[in-house]
Amino acid sequence: MIRATLVLALTAACYAPAVAPVAPQRTPAQVMSTAGTVWLERAERDAEERPDLVIAAMKLEPGDVVADVGAGSGYFTRRLSSAVGATGRVYANDIQQEMLDILRKNIESEKLTNVVPILGSASDPRLPKGGIDWVLLVDVYHEFQQPEAMLARIKESLKPGGRVALVEYREDAGRIRAEHRMTREQVVSEWTPAGFELLEVVETLPSQRLYIFEASQPTKN
Repeated sequence: MIRATLVLALTAACYAPAVAPVAPQRTPAQVMSTAGTVWLERAERDAEERPDLVIAAMKLEPGDVVADVGAGSGYFTRRLSSAVGATGRVYANDIQQEMLDILRKNIESEKLTNVVPILGSASDPRLPKGGIDWVLLVDVYHEFQQPEAMLARIKESLKPGGRVALVEYREDAGRIRAEHRMTREQVVSEWTPAGFELLEVVETLPSQRLYIFEASQPTKN
């Protein structure tokens, strides 16, 4: 009897469902102030981050509607503007009016007419619902003070089949402060429960990862 019980216990242990690893609790980084625009617009950023590879991975087409969430001074906004052309639109979102003032000056100096600055909040980027083909977030998600609320609103903003391009520094990006880096496990553990499916991870950037997400489709009964 004892032997049979032991066999049953061992069998149950062997077939117990695997438990998915849980990423350590993450504390959001402090939001970058306008003092950080020097870093955002540094001359060496093109070589250090390869924005051309990010834009290419998004496969944007003329007429696309995109959102640059956490746009800051508009470093990526200006590149998105060129990629979607005169018939496209770029919603440049930030939660600081001072950042948007800088962004506005930058787009005006380049005579870009397809960019719409949007002042959001810590819980809502205030994007048009169901109107966005692509949402781009570059080195900003780790600063979200209310990530669950923001992801819910971002999901609502996507058109059917719309996608998200998320760029975050890898955990081995040495000169970047730890709170500004994210592991793949951290990203997936936060985005999957929010209703996003990871489609692709691009590892060819010098010190960052590019994650491509799509809103998960409801399971059919």
